[in-house]
Amino acid sequence: MSAPAQSGLYIVATPIGNLGDLSRRAESILAAAEIILVEDTRVTGKLLNHIGKKSKMIVYNDHKSKADRDVILDAIRCKIVALVSDAGTPLISDPGYKLVRDAQEAGLYITTIPGPSAAIAALTLSGLPSDRFLFEGFLPGKTKARRDSLGALKSLNASLIFYENGSRLGAMLADSLAVLGDRKAAVIREITKRFEESVAGSLGDLATRYGSEKPKGEIVVIIGPPGAPEAADEQEIEAALRDALVRLPASKAAGEVARTFNTDRKALYELANRWKAEK
Repeated sequence: MSAPAQSGLYIVATPIGNLGDLSRRAESILAAAEIILVEDTRVTGKLLNHIGKKSKMIVYNDHKSKADRDVILDAIRCKIVALVSDAGTPLISDPGYKLVRDAQEAGLYITTIPGPSAAIAALTLSGLPSDRFLFEGFLPGKTKARRDSLGALKSLNASLIFYENGSRLGAMLADSLAVLGDRKAAVIREITKRFEESVAGSLGDLATRYGSEKPKGEIVVIIGPPGAPEAADEQEIEAALRDALVRLPASKAAGEVARTFNTDRKALYELANRWKAEK
């Protein structure tokens, strides 16, 4: 594959575990890059050794100043600069957003070389609904802040994707159970690596399992969407209708109760009128 001729910023996805997952295009870009922006030179150094290439590496993280980014932007104007993270797709819970934003504003050439993402890979392994999902990344470390964050997601009808580490996993699952209820979930770790593991079950079961166990490696937690609410029984609906009739005429009372219980308004209206006729 020919090397890219155009100077600019190349956002390069790298393997999340198995180095064999590096695409041919990503390898070509890394081989051609005059500068590679990395999180950790040791991690990216292993990848470069794997493909037999040597390139200048510069550590880039969210602590870099505007002045630091300006220096990098000057390089992007005339050189091939690759941005990588330690694993997976850059900018997904990894540094890079501010640099891409500044490069866009400067009118520089930017492109992406797509590839592995732990969040998406875990979702495919989870066995949970994948038609609608939210990637939340890492939750806060403190219990109250973590529960507040989970509370804001409680009513969302989607699978939820989180990153977590082994030392906090048990607490995170326990808080998720307390806030979200006992939903289906999965804990997936070390994706594409030798000790890849996918454990599915209820949040209650997983919270118990990982309450004392602290697994090693990169961990993704997938929590399924809330289940359909239990249907109210007939007595509950009729009691709500009688209460509503104390405050409202039959038509409005039927409408209010129908919206609350997601049931047939017409049938409730007929029932209200039948009660009225029986008096």
